Amino acid sequence: MVQLVQLRTSRTQMLARVEEFVKAHPLHLVLTSMPAVGVRTEARIITDIVGKEFASAEHLASYSGLAPVTWRSGTSIRGNQPSKKGNKVLKRDLFLSAAAALKDPASRAYYDRKGAEGKHHNQALIALARRRCDVLFSAPRHDPPRNTPAQGSLTP
Repeated sequence: MVQLVQLRTSRTQMLARVEEFVKAHPLHLVLTSMPAVGVRTEARIITDIVGKEFASAEHLASYSGLAPVTWRSGTSIRGNQPSKKGNKVLKRDLFLSAAAALKDPASRAYYDRKGAEGKHHNQALIALARRRCDVLFSAPRHDPPRNTPAQGSLTP
């Protein structure tokens, strides 16, 4: 029983520490402004993109596996397909947060607009997740961190 109490205490302390790092990062305000992005999702996204330079939003989308790929083989060209490459953890986090964001009116309106364009459910969710990539890229990532609690791996 004592070990369980110690484990819960250390888990709570670790979560508080992660939350401190996340709140100190310049992307914190951008990520928390997105519906359905909590501290855990925010920490995963930050750790996956920090320290990497992307030339454009398309490069970030390609890195996360959200950019469509045209499959070609000889003379046959098949349409755009979802990519099977990229950072699968980042893709999963963006996709699941987009799915959870459907309760938000603005996200739902975008999803419905994509559905009206003929996209299926998963295609519309990928489009919404891709839009989140665009927002992340356009966010100022080069500002100095605010109130950094300590030197750590989550600081830019």
